[in-house]
Amino acid sequence: MQRILVVEDDFDIQELLQNFLQEAGYEVAVANDGVEALSLFAGQRYDLIVLDIMLPKIDGYGVCELIRKQSDVPIIMLTALSGEEDQIKGLDLQVDDYITKPFSMPVLLRKIAAVLRRSNRGTDEKYQIITYGNLLLNCDNYTATVDGVTYELTQKEFEILRELLTHQGRILTRQNLLDKLWRYDFYGDERVVDTHIKNLRKKLGIDFIQTIRGVGYKVDKEN
Repeated sequence: MQRILVVEDDFDIQELLQNFLQEAGYEVAVANDGVEALSLFAGQRYDLIVLDIMLPKIDGYGVCELIRKQSDVPIIMLTALSGEEDQIKGLDLQVDDYITKPFSMPVLLRKIAAVLRRSNRGTDEKYQIITYGNLLLNCDNYTATVDGVTYELTQKEFEILRELLTHQGRILTRQNLLDKLWRYDFYGDERVVDTHIKNLRKKLGIDFIQTIRGVGYKVDKEN
């Protein structure tokens, strides 16, 4: 699993990033200041760093400069500083992307996937591509390719399909999927899962997702 280090002193943004990145399948560590970030980086291998600039103790520029002296790990600066000079300074320190706040979480997820692809990190293929018949599910960029045609999936469409493909032969109840993918007590209608399954079938033109009436869904084990 690909590891991301989030360096952010605003707890609300830190928690938002951690939750969304974990939901997207990444392993996440968080640091509240520049010193803690450098300490964590020294003790663990990371595939990417999401780095704020305005940090206590050592700012993001300083953290980036020290890391770049020893590593080419991908770095995405995520900051409220939107001035041209700030962006140029970050890019001169060889960051891989510079994103200003407020930001779109879906866009950030796709930028992270793109940076990881370019860096050719996280080479454990079972986390990147899942194949089933004529389907290729790309776990880096939330796309599915069927007979050579690529389709963009929503986050929940992707996660439901990934769960079914990684649990071939097993019936997954609606509650299984809600507990695993929504990650909180779900008080809405369980049929929200049915809606995502219906959308997947229609979007991809696939028929291998079986409905187990009154229970849930499954895909057969591939021979």
